Amino acid sequence: MSDKPNLAQGLLHAGQPAPAFELADADMDLVSLAEYKSHKNVVLYFYRRDDAPGCTAEAIEFTDKQDEFDKLDVVVLGVSMDDCLSHAAFRDKHGLSLRLLADVEGEVCNNYGVMQEVEHDGVRKTGIRRSTFIIDKHGVVKHTLYGVSARGHAADVLGLIRSMVKCK
Repeated sequence: MSDKPNLAQGLLHAGQPAPAFELADADMDLVSLAEYKSHKNVVLYFYRRDDAPGCTAEAIEFTDKQDEFDKLDVVVLGVSMDDCLSHAAFRDKHGLSLRLLADVEGEVCNNYGVMQEVEHDGVRKTGIRRSTFIIDKHGVVKHTLYGVSARGHAADVLGLIRSMVKCK
């Protein structure tokens, strides 16, 4: 694995197979995309960091809609480059019900094309562009949402899932 995410990775598009991954969650249990294949749709959302205001609002909104996602056979997974301990503290502090995955080295972030370089006060940094992927039960990306706003995003994703389920 590399030390830094590679910004050259391309963006994903609807219709492509979702890149496989296996990451540890807040409880240090390994979670893989493959474990949901054939029985769950997956909302995989990438956020900048635990406890940032927008990231917290987004995670709480996904948690608040957990029952609705469950009824549609959807699991919601959040990914950032924070470690498992940070995720556990974030989850417990805000009563989050979703699984938060630690991509400390940024490999999965890179594979999903969510890394971006930003400049703040003359300093260039690499970080996560808030993005969400809706993956069907066959492991195919159905929707790609790059650069989303945190507030109201969970409701937007739920609407996309509902329309996706209706179309079947």
